[in-house]
Amino acid sequence: MHRLARHGTWPSPITPALAASGAVRIGGVKLDGGDIYWTEGRPAEQGRNAIVRRRADGSTEDLTPPGFNVRSRVHEYGGGAFTVHEGVLYFVNDADQRLWRQEPGAAPVALTPPGPFRYADLEIDRARGRLLCVREEHADAGEPINTLAAVPLSGGASEVLVSGADFYAFPRLDPAGERLAYLSWNHPRMPWQGTELWLAPLDPQGRPLARVKIAGGRDESIFQPAFSPDGVLHFVSDRTGWWNLYRAPDQAVWPVAAELGLPQWVFGLATYGWVDREVIACAFQQAGTWRLALLQGQERTPIDLPLTELGSLQTAPGRAVFVGGSPTAPAALWGLSVEPGSPATPSRLYQPAGPTLDEAYLSRPEPVAFPTAGGATAHGLYYPPHNPEWAAPEGERPPLIVVSHGGPTAAASSGLNLGLQFWTSRGFAVLDVNYRGSSGYGRAYRDALDGAWGVADVEDCAAGARWLVQHGRADGKRLAIRGGSAGGYTTLAALTNTSVFQAGASYYGVSDLEALARDTHKFESRYLDSLIGPYPARRDLYQERSPINHVDRLSCPVIFFQGLEDKVVPPDQARRMVAALESKGLPVEYVTFPQEQHGFRRAETIARALEAELGFYAQVFALHR
Repeated sequence: MHRLARHGTWPSPITPALAASGAVRIGGVKLDGGDIYWTEGRPAEQGRNAIVRRRADGSTEDLTPPGFNVRSRVHEYGGGAFTVHEGVLYFVNDADQRLWRQEPGAAPVALTPPGPFRYADLEIDRARGRLLCVREEHADAGEPINTLAAVPLSGGASEVLVSGADFYAFPRLDPAGERLAYLSWNHPRMPWQGTELWLAPLDPQGRPLARVKIAGGRDESIFQPAFSPDGVLHFVSDRTGWWNLYRAPDQAVWPVAAELGLPQWVFGLATYGWVDREVIACAFQQAGTWRLALLQGQERTPIDLPLTELGSLQTAPGRAVFVGGSPTAPAALWGLSVEPGSPATPSRLYQPAGPTLDEAYLSRPEPVAFPTAGGATAHGLYYPPHNPEWAAPEGERPPLIVVSHGGPTAAASSGLNLGLQFWTSRGFAVLDVNYRGSSGYGRAYRDALDGAWGVADVEDCAAGARWLVQHGRADGKRLAIRGGSAGGYTTLAALTNTSVFQAGASYYGVSDLEALARDTHKFESRYLDSLIGPYPARRDLYQERSPINHVDRLSCPVIFFQGLEDKVVPPDQARRMVAALESKGLPVEYVTFPQEQHGFRRAETIARALEAELGFYAQVFALHR
């Protein structure tokens, strides 16, 4: 028998602290013999990333000691921060951005000297005893310089191998160590817009000789070049409108209306690999859900998994290892045994320590598609309010929180997110919007935000809220919108350009597009050329679409959350918005976290933000039992 209470007021076992403790991030999987290595981002340890090993016997142990945080800051977002060879770890330490080496049973030793360099996307060159990587040099003036470089495994200064492009990624050697493949791209393109795949033979000293462009260009995005066990170069391209797998130079391995690629916000991403000389395991996304399949010649064998999210796929003969999650199960390490003549068998290998929670309290997301401006269709995940102990009075519709994800070239995840379940278990409905521009729906949908950031994304978030109200699934007088980073911008733009929402929460969101164009980091410094227009030539659009210039249109309360060490969206963006709202006399709250950067990683920060946001909505929507 349910007890009755208004939506938004239900007691819930998902406390702010529990939601924060459940935010452990695992990824960066590497295989070394029979052992599996990965990183764990732990909010309870001030967001530290530790390297963990699982031995073949199933035992696990932390390897990097306290005081070391495995994180690269190349492109500010990092990724690809460690690799392993014969039990020896090579990793980037967050505090100094130097490369470190850790022998089995020993303490880490610095591999590179102090300097203005950052490293990422590490690849072992066994034959020459060196580490290949992307190197980013930060001088006192001008934008950073990105190159491909080599570092001796015994330690020492790095040597530049390839230079001249604005950006590099995926340095990969063929099995014989004789050829180097890599990606490059230049301003103003982002890697999901246009990259080039290059192949270069190496001289006896390991220096690239005359390179050849294999694929890619201004309007073709290449992802994850990799060599087969026989030395055949493969890559993922979106030349047909979908990120599909190809065998060089241009043979489609599996033409399909599905995505085998990802936006390269971070390094080290992988969606395919070989479990046999002729068998490829691949993860792919269709209609917002990730799946796994085995490819052999013209045969496609789908793998039945209780998962909707897959990532960090790594392979070795006879097996695949990956990170997987679902709406009711947190991300865990999974394995797939692939033996000739036997069915491929998946199994969960490791689950990070975290809170235990009865699944009865979890809301299951429903994929939704709804009409938006111009006759287009937008997508999202709708989470109905759900709590097995409580129900609302008959006829009462729930308050709705619309979530605008970051990027904006990213996507809503269907994996278990206790930060969203925190709301649904209290009687809120949540709509996680995959607005136009989101990944996972093909190139045309991804490009639909070009020139329309702050317009199409706002239209889609507003349309999703209206659609749910029309279908009786949300209270039209209690609509809030929240988002972080680019999602924070969409939040603020929606509040200044529509009258749909009655409250908003901006997490390190953009309010001044001109300031972002002038002050942001190199990786995104020309991103707005495609999202809005070239700056300063289209300064008029930057001014028109900047929420800071239209506070007069804003008439509802807003809460801001900001890390004071944020280099991507500096705190001044939030401070100016807060000051403008205060001068107008609007209810506004400003919550800062001195040790946080772009994206909150500490458990106490995550918990404090959720607690403050809940209290904010309780006031705005007069939530009481």
